[in-house]
Amino acid sequence: MLKIIGHALGSGVVTNSYPREVSAPPPGFRGKPVFDFSRCTACGECADACPTEAIRLLPGDGGKGEKALAIDYGHCIFCGECEAACPDAIRLGDEFQLATPRRSDLTITAGFVLQGKGSYRFAGLIEDASPRPNGVEDAGLELRKRIGDLFGRSLHIREVDAGSCNGCEIEITSLNNPIYDVERFGIQFVASPRHADMLLVTGPVTRGMEEALKQTYDATPDPKLVVAVGACAIGGGIFGRSYASCGGADAAVPVDVYIPGCPPRPEAILHGIMAAIGTLPVRGTTLHARRAAGTENPGTSSV
Repeated sequence: MLKIIGHALGSGVVTNSYPREVSAPPPGFRGKPVFDFSRCTACGECADACPTEAIRLLPGDGGKGEKALAIDYGHCIFCGECEAACPDAIRLGDEFQLATPRRSDLTITAGFVLQGKGSYRFAGLIEDASPRPNGVEDAGLELRKRIGDLFGRSLHIREVDAGSCNGCEIEITSLNNPIYDVERFGIQFVASPRHADMLLVTGPVTRGMEEALKQTYDATPDPKLVVAVGACAIGGGIFGRSYASCGGADAAVPVDVYIPGCPPRPEAILHGIMAAIGTLPVRGTTLHARRAAGTENPGTSSV
């Protein structure tokens, strides 16, 4: 015991300073795929290599010979297969703060026009998934105060594994270790949804967990927030939608914030929690009042 205490005293403070300071991810980190469309020829090799169909080559109107390349970061598992297929135009970056309350923000579509026999060039973005302001910065700087103002106490979170591989659960568990220490922000995990303010949902929502997730959502008191953690919870991930999978959390319950990744790192999850808290003062009263009145349609998505 004395050795353990001595080691702890000698280690000093190990808790990082996120979100006050955002440190660069370690070498080898696989973040958001970055496309250099000026070097892209719409050949479709990246789409063929993508295991989750996060990249799709779409036909144009035919008359003008147009093509479109659509990238859905909600389905992306950051595997790097697209970079391997086309290293000249695609690279895995280090961006991980991708959480957004709007599912459509995770989609980007680039248009291409025919410039020669079988040759295409980039014509411009049709749909851009640029980050939108959502109050995350303010929530990060004054997170504990905002939690107190909104809930009058700590933010209580119930994690719901709806059929995941446990990769996201490992990252969520890391939030409670000394390095990330989310309790310093007044965030606590609870065992019962009846004590929760927020649900963290992981997994593609298997058919066997669909009703359980709905019951968990109903058991959580209003106002409540739902955060889909990881590619599986956003759109089914590598499992997709099938006889055994619903294809994401918003097929069963309303989702307030989506956190891309496979799995997202702990800071990305904390960023998503902050994004969800940031939506509550603006959307909380109207959105959750509609849900309570039964006028909000559960399971709908913006895409």
